[in-house]
Amino acid sequence: MNIQIAPSILSANFAKLAESVALIEQNNGADLLHIDVMDGHYVPNLTIGPCVVKSLRKESKLLFETHLMVSNPDDLIDDFIKAGSDRIVVHPETCRHLHRTLTKIKEAGVQAGLAINPSTTIDDCSFDYIGELLDSVTVMSVNPGFPAQKFIPSSCKKIANLVSKFNELGLQIQIEVDGGINNNTAPLVTQAGANILVAGNAIFNTPNPLESLISLRESALAIAC
Repeated sequence: MNIQIAPSILSANFAKLAESVALIEQNNGADLLHIDVMDGHYVPNLTIGPCVVKSLRKESKLLFETHLMVSNPDDLIDDFIKAGSDRIVVHPETCRHLHRTLTKIKEAGVQAGLAINPSTTIDDCSFDYIGELLDSVTVMSVNPGFPAQKFIPSSCKKIANLVSKFNELGLQIQIEVDGGINNNTAPLVTQAGANILVAGNAIFNTPNPLESLISLRESALAIAC
């Protein structure tokens, strides 16, 4: 099973951001970089803009996954793509015309992702109609907005239901999980069917982020109890 680890820079030291990314990128460490963009409206936090992504793009060869937790993602998509994002992830609640938004992302030549909050159901997302536009679906295993939150166990059921839904529709969509991921929860979500794990606190807030990343991947491949 191919498990990808996506360190979230939200938990990194922003005073040494380039150095932090370089550390987890070496020795086949991180598979992609998760970049949380928050506007203080859709979620109660404020983070970064395209200029940070543009600067960081010069320092890393990782796939940049930009997670737009903002009220008007359509207004920001072009700027973040120009800054160097390789995948844009949006929330269905923030898009007035979700199909149009995903089409805009795909036509720009980058990957499109959809993030599902804990209270958002699979039926809310109409995968029958938008599934062909998606490269990934992110199951939020915490309520979006802040790092270091406690994992919501029911997320595993949602992941398993997504696997069944995608198999039913014949869709090849990667399933990502974001929130509360550590060595204890990683095997639970991979057993349910997730193959991309976003982790911030469990990687960056440790004495050796690269070793923690490797340990997390090993845990994810273990059989859940």
